[in-house]
Amino acid sequence: MQSHAVTMLGAGLIGDFYTMTLHAQRSRDRVSVIYSRSEARARAFAERWSIPHGVTDMRTAIEDPDTDVVVIALPNHLHEEAVELTAKAGKAVLCTKPLGRTADEARRMLETVEKAGVFAGYLEDLCYTPKTLKAIKSVEDGAVGQVTWVRAREAHPGPHAAWFWDHRLTGGGAIIDLGCHCIEIIRNFVGKGNRPVEVLCTADTLVHPIEAEDNAVALIRFASGALGQFEVSWTFRGGMDLRDEVAGTHGTIWLNHFLRTGYEMFTAAPRGGYVAEKAETADGWLFPVGDEVAELGYVDMFTDMFDSMEQGRAPRESFYDGVVVNAVMDAAYKSAKTRTWAAVEIPDWRGGDAARVRVEPEVVDGHFVIKRELLPDGRAKLILRDPKSGDFSERVQ
Repeated sequence: MQSHAVTMLGAGLIGDFYTMTLHAQRSRDRVSVIYSRSEARARAFAERWSIPHGVTDMRTAIEDPDTDVVVIALPNHLHEEAVELTAKAGKAVLCTKPLGRTADEARRMLETVEKAGVFAGYLEDLCYTPKTLKAIKSVEDGAVGQVTWVRAREAHPGPHAAWFWDHRLTGGGAIIDLGCHCIEIIRNFVGKGNRPVEVLCTADTLVHPIEAEDNAVALIRFASGALGQFEVSWTFRGGMDLRDEVAGTHGTIWLNHFLRTGYEMFTAAPRGGYVAEKAETADGWLFPVGDEVAELGYVDMFTDMFDSMEQGRAPRESFYDGVVVNAVMDAAYKSAKTRTWAAVEIPDWRGGDAARVRVEPEVVDGHFVIKRELLPDGRAKLILRDPKSGDFSERVQ
């Protein structure tokens, strides 16, 4: 059994979640080096997680001779530099979402790791939640038939760190922060070989005195004809709303990941403390999460990454997936600006061709069956269409 020594880049909330998961999930992988731009934060993080080395120089952290994996949990504008340094050091690299601020930036990072021949994984945690993985398997097994529509929603009161709000550092607002999750969730359900073709998006800044968007809604049209819909907001009050819906020719899936987990509690007691990520209060009606890192997908995500690394296979979420997500977001921003459909530019598409959604209709006496409906008396009502005349009719059996 292999074990890995990890350099963690970033001592913020996501670095905490990542380290918590790494130290617990397999009990043999450890963060050995923590990098932060702040000496005080590096020291505090190292003490909190019993990490031997806390440093403030990124190159030193990455090139530490005792680590073999680098995890990037840094602000968006630092991803490319960290990937370049890690690739030069010949180490495996795992990068948080979004991969880049633009598709061009993400594509350069993909080229860097492929040229260096190092393992690279895209840390898109919400594609690894237990509910999502089980739902994806159901879809792959044909439980809902051909997927026609997927809706992914992520909304909360806004990011937890100052840099998130600065579009110059992030590349955008709610779309770049939350839309990346939604897009990749949608891709997992419609199939990653299903090319995203174009996007129609509306975005606005409704509440906060910032230049980036704090709300957005978009439609993504895929080659199969399936539609993806994402809704993102930094102005939702009441915690973090994570929901997905999948509609297919033979079934439907509804997922609620955070606000309705089966654990609801009301308290009027004077108290404080942490409830769950993005929770706004510690009293009133609360929706605590039993095992937060598991519910958010971190456990299964890192298990897949390290298993893939050791088995010499690609992870479920690769740097290429990150490039595709960035390309969809680029199109969303273009669409929001032009108020028209915008093409998704992926010059190096690797997914092949997806078949158009098509269902062979049932035929009764030469008529297409449009719908079957069970009546209160137990009989079946059929809506029929004559393919020759185009006329519709009803029949009760």
